Amino acid sequence: MAWYDSAVFYHIYPLGLCGCKKENTGEAEYHFDILKEWAQHIAKMNFTAIYIGPLFESVGHGYETTDYKKVDIRLGSNHDFKEYVQYCHELGLHVIVDGVFNHVGREFFAFRDVKEKREASAYCNWFCNLNFSGNNEYNDGFCYENWGGYNLLVKLNQQNPQVQEYLFDVIRFWVSEFDIDGIRLDAADVLDFGFMKAMRQVANDVKEDFWLMGEVIHGDYSRWVNDEMLHSVTNYELHKGLYSGHNDHNYFEIAHSIKRLNDICRGRRLYTFVDNHDVARIASKLQNKAHLPLVTILLYTVYGIPSVYYGSEFGIEGQKEQGSDWNLRPALSLADYADAYENNEITKLCRKLGQLKKEYAELTNGTYQELILTNRQFAFGRILDGKECISALNCDDAQASFEIPLCCQNATAKELLDQEAVLYEVTDRQTLKVTLPANTGTVFYVE
Repeated sequence: MAWYDSAVFYHIYPLGLCGCKKENTGEAEYHFDILKEWAQHIAKMNFTAIYIGPLFESVGHGYETTDYKKVDIRLGSNHDFKEYVQYCHELGLHVIVDGVFNHVGREFFAFRDVKEKREASAYCNWFCNLNFSGNNEYNDGFCYENWGGYNLLVKLNQQNPQVQEYLFDVIRFWVSEFDIDGIRLDAADVLDFGFMKAMRQVANDVKEDFWLMGEVIHGDYSRWVNDEMLHSVTNYELHKGLYSGHNDHNYFEIAHSIKRLNDICRGRRLYTFVDNHDVARIASKLQNKAHLPLVTILLYTVYGIPSVYYGSEFGIEGQKEQGSDWNLRPALSLADYADAYENNEITKLCRKLGQLKKEYAELTNGTYQELILTNRQFAFGRILDGKECISALNCDDAQASFEIPLCCQNATAKELLDQEAVLYEVTDRQTLKVTLPANTGTVFYVE
């Protein structure tokens, strides 16, 4: 089993977390000491991997890359990042970074050459649909294909062998120079499939168990997650269900997504999350904040690779403001959350669930089995070698009692989240009789 199969990720948007300037003026900042402090926190919280990005030189939010081989000067130097990765590895944390390979910024060296030399540039074929008869808001005297309607983001021609080899050399550089453990592919849903297949070969060669995870929102995830392309993709379908299923008191929606995705992906683990740098915080999306622990339990115990976005382990809120994402990417100080390990319900729960993920192989390798399903109550098992971890959830405002069928006879059960208000017993019929208070969930171990 590869390291990522059992990983619990912590997602950092570093330009926001560190309070960097929103525009790159060329003035150096140094924040990796702060990021090392966060790495200590991450390890203490029982996370096992960090996804940090965007990380490389850009002009603004980080996804308009200008230099793939230089750490953004607003964060620090290449040497600083190399030391940071080594430090994380010493803490037992793997590190993956953003690979923004669909588009570049306008200051990328090859695009600067096109602006200077126009049709005579050797890099014309590096970009999609250059038209020297057109123009744009920058008055370049030509136009081009962009990403998302933003000419700030110039689309690369991924089918060009020179572009492919350049980006593959970037990957080799990131591994040789920084010793990273994988890449999150930005906008993977619009990347060329042939490009990703060739990238998988590079990943197989560059480092043992090197991980490729893609940002994909809609569609049949198995088109991307397979032996030829990516190891995993972002599970946006379940992300939507996790908040709307609670807001609507509809566990059928969540259960349907889990089963459908498990069937489609045939054992492949999807990257499961409740919020990230592009969407509102889960604490802001839930109409009833008492449901936040329930969502957190689901995040950690469904089949997949769980990820927590920085700050959400403290239950912070955040919405987009006037179309801007910066409110989703705040500067935070660990000193403001010094008492969270003991006094913050969500912090304690994340730490405990991370510990359970390490201790119980069922939560990684256990077969998923739906056990109880109503609009407001849901129980499922993760079954391995005749033992099981069972997640039991009640999103009703009233207490609920129900019986959960067990996979083994003469079983014993223990409740793993130390919730004294949860009542349970194993009956003679090999069932687990459970009483959950209102808006409460827990995890049982049965053997």
